[in-house]
Amino acid sequence: MYENIIIFVIGLAILLCFLRMLKGPTAPDRAVALDTMATITTALLVLLGFIFKRYVYIDVSLVYAVLTFIGSVAIARFLERGI
Repeated sequence: MYENIIIFVIGLAILLCFLRMLKGPTAPDRAVALDTMATITTALLVLLGFIFKRYVYIDVSLVYAVLTFIGSVAIARFLERGI
């Protein structure tokens, strides 16, 4: 019951971040929106792992979080200094 509401709220948050990513006035705004969307998606993967009792989703979310962090650092360095 409550799982559906939580998944809906997380899905709405992802949608709002996606809209900010598309509309963002500057490149750093878009990068922050993308990073926030990835963090929320990681939380969604963990939640789905617990709901469906498929704990492989938690492992996938950990790998996704590490890759997202590396990507965020790369984007930040690019925006700060260029290539």
